[in-house]
Amino acid sequence: MASVGPAGAGRWELVRRGRGRRPAGGAAGRRALQEANSGRLLPSASPITTSDTIFELGFEKTVKKQNKEQVPPAPVPEQHHKKQNMGKNAKKSTAVDAGLKQGKFRTLEDALKALNLTELQKELDKSQNVFPENPSVWVKDLAGYLNYKLQTPRSDPTLSQHTPDYPYSLVSKELRSIIKSLLVKASSVLELFFDHCIYTMLQELDKSPGESLHGYRICIQAVVLDKPKIATVNLGKYLELLRSHQNRPMKCLTIMWALGQAGFTDLTEGLKVWLGIMLPVLGIKSLSPYAIAYLDRLLMTHANLTKGFGMIGPKDFFPLLDFAFMPNNSLSPSLQEQLRQLYPRLKVLAFGAKPESTLHTYFPSFLSRATPNCPADMRNELLICLSECLSMDALSFSAWRQLYTKHLSQSSLLLAHLLESWDSTSRKVRKSLQETVRSFKVTNEELAVKGPNSLQDLAACHATCKNLLHKMKGRGFPWVRLLLVVLVFAAGFLVHDIRTQGSFQASSAHILRSSGILSVSQQAWNKVSHYSLQGYSWLERNVPVYYSQVLTVLGPNLKLVLAKTSETAVYVSGKCSSQISWVKDNLPWFIEWLQAQAPDFVLHFAECIKELLLFLLQSCLLPALESIGTALERGWELCVDACNGEVSWDCVREQLTSFTYSSWLYLQNTTLAIKNWALAMISGH
Repeated sequence: MASVGPAGAGRWELVRRGRGRRPAGGAAGRRALQEANSGRLLPSASPITTSDTIFELGFEKTVKKQNKEQVPPAPVPEQHHKKQNMGKNAKKSTAVDAGLKQGKFRTLEDALKALNLTELQKELDKSQNVFPENPSVWVKDLAGYLNYKLQTPRSDPTLSQHTPDYPYSLVSKELRSIIKSLLVKASSVLELFFDHCIYTMLQELDKSPGESLHGYRICIQAVVLDKPKIATVNLGKYLELLRSHQNRPMKCLTIMWALGQAGFTDLTEGLKVWLGIMLPVLGIKSLSPYAIAYLDRLLMTHANLTKGFGMIGPKDFFPLLDFAFMPNNSLSPSLQEQLRQLYPRLKVLAFGAKPESTLHTYFPSFLSRATPNCPADMRNELLICLSECLSMDALSFSAWRQLYTKHLSQSSLLLAHLLESWDSTSRKVRKSLQETVRSFKVTNEELAVKGPNSLQDLAACHATCKNLLHKMKGRGFPWVRLLLVVLVFAAGFLVHDIRTQGSFQASSAHILRSSGILSVSQQAWNKVSHYSLQGYSWLERNVPVYYSQVLTVLGPNLKLVLAKTSETAVYVSGKCSSQISWVKDNLPWFIEWLQAQAPDFVLHFAECIKELLLFLLQSCLLPALESIGTALERGWELCVDACNGEVSWDCVREQLTSFTYSSWLYLQNTTLAIKNWALAMISGH
């Protein structure tokens, strides 16, 4: 305490009150935790200090900001008593300074190890008992306690040197349980608590010594881990806050970091944050590196982009396209290169799950940018995107026809690109393109009569349309049609020759006979018929014998194998029930991990295989099984009817023999009938 000089009559002095000392009486009211840690000057008219939370009662020795107040002059004490008081105050000040120094830890790991969880739980219980109907005080006490205890040297506001889930990744299971249980109890005020943490962090950044913000960061990550949508409820408000602190990069990066934590849990919420907060400030030099680094980390964390479909529309996509390919913009070359590497995935997100129904909305903006003066890389990308629009979405052709007269130079570039890539164009696109080019030709003639200003662009479009129409007409030599014509001509000539000569023998078919082709064909047919009859007779004699022998030898063994197999299956299922339940519990986690690790094309390929197998199952396998089952059931009914209701092996053998013999006779008679018909047609009979 400052020394007290001699006091004159009616004189007031300015003295300092002890920083850590507090009256022993109970408090009438309690100050909010953010005020307890903010260090504001609190004028007081009485020696009793007020508090809005239980936090200050738990920390009576906590260091507070020194404040000044006027006190009336005291009677002049003895000199020895004055020196003794001064000595006590000096000792107390030294103890307070030592407490401050001991509150700093070198690393957050050391601070978390030194954290007393029992004491934390006691303080939280006390807060809940004192303010049972005010959960906002509970969570503010939690954040203030953690932030006070986890003091380390200040670090980068974006924590770029750590993993995305830092510092929450260092929190122990016991502390996580305490935090989660309190957040569940205070679920109705989590949105306000999220705002409180961000605004308190911004207030701490205004202080020159300041405190490290690990406690508030941990609370923010704990909140958005379960409810990531809390971060995106008031994006407009945070964008205004960000713009108001545009000249304070530390504050802006702190806001961006806090809101961006939602993205590592949910891709959709992360894209909302990036498009609503980081894209508007992408051109700012101090904020652009973190914005692009966050986007890169977000897309790496969520390898499966399907959950982000529909988030990026034309309004957001084309500024990204300009940033990635347009030179001399507000991004540095290195940042522009990083954004260009992310562009293919952003393009997938923009086109979405059904590009065949959305790409026509992108076509006008693509076309308007594809000017002759456009940079080469950007022009190539625009032409590729325009080709994709035309090939996937048929409505793009109608959009092109409407924009043609106002974008002649861009249309000439696109027509030239389509002419160069004609060989790789599908038939569907060629058909639609043919109709479009013909309409362009008519439009060119009308514009030539009116005499537009851009005669050069019109001439280029006219020449390209002419070349495209010429290429559409010349589709290569029609080999298939030529072969079909030759076969029809040969058959017609042979029939005419047979009718003219009166018979096959007298016609030009003697060439086949003289060359030996006809005799060789007849000999081959005779041999096939002879060996087929021999094979059938052998099967008729030996199949029943061999079947009865196999049934006699292997029948008991097969029954025994089936019985043992069923017993083994029951035994294994009983012994492995715990392993089976473990697999069932961990299979969803493994699938999520696999989806996160597998590239997009693998997932797309697996999805295609899945669709193919489902199609085969529903269209082929199930109908085939139903047909086979119906046929077997019908055959069994016929067999039962043929055996007069008593099915035996002898009856089944007779039925099989009869069926095989009748089938063979039917096949032989059909073959002979076809042969006789063919010979009759050839010979003219």
